[in-house]
Amino acid sequence: MLKQRVLTALAIGPTSLILLFVLGGGWFATFVGLLVAASAWEWSNLSGGESLKDRALFTVTLIALMALGWSSGAALQTWPLWIALAGWLLCLYWVISYPDNTDQWRSRGMRYAMGLWALLPCWVGLLLLRESPIWLLYVLFLVWGADIAAYFAGRAYGNRKLAPRVSPGKSWAGVYGALGGTAVLALLMALFQGMGIGQTLVLVIISAIVTGASVLGDLNESMLKRYRGIKDSGNLLPGHGGVLDRIDSLTAAIPIFALLAPWIG
Repeated sequence: MLKQRVLTALAIGPTSLILLFVLGGGWFATFVGLLVAASAWEWSNLSGGESLKDRALFTVTLIALMALGWSSGAALQTWPLWIALAGWLLCLYWVISYPDNTDQWRSRGMRYAMGLWALLPCWVGLLLLRESPIWLLYVLFLVWGADIAAYFAGRAYGNRKLAPRVSPGKSWAGVYGALGGTAVLALLMALFQGMGIGQTLVLVIISAIVTGASVLGDLNESMLKRYRGIKDSGNLLPGHGGVLDRIDSLTAAIPIFALLAPWIG
């Protein structure tokens, strides 16, 4: 399994990064849209849609909304990001209170709606950040760096669990490790960009908020999988589970960062 995971990561990781920064315009929107569509296929399963018809319907609906957003120009506006912020705050409440308030979101329709505010604004956020490739690269490394730092800090000091009813493997030490790692990354980015003290402080604060959002994205998917009684969202990526399992943190981090990035200056 480890060998399979490494080979899959080596095949997908560099290729995805190259495509993210080589493609532009409609080609970029299409490439990112394909990743979102694959995630929508898997989200349908998390929502209780097990049949091929249910999965296809939700996926086609999301593709149609992306096409409409691109043609109307809504894909390059910020209002979908505000919807994402409101939706993720609601998810934060549900994750914290799980399983006490499952009646508020356990209906299939509500879980589909959750998928819409998680996936569509993520696509919009990626399109907006593509206009400033350095910041797109930064938020990707921010999320990946937070994940790596959380893993090692959690293994070393993870006695106090973060959300044991949602994801028993997550710990507060992992969160602190993620915040420490991303603070270092933010300082390095500020140094690279020649930022002043004020800008640097804003970048560190925004990076901390986005790190928290990435943790929430992971926990939210874990909550849905636990409710459904499944281990992975899908099996499209050998050794890694589904596409959604790889981008769950990004679904929350990307739109939040795209919304806050203008404050950096």
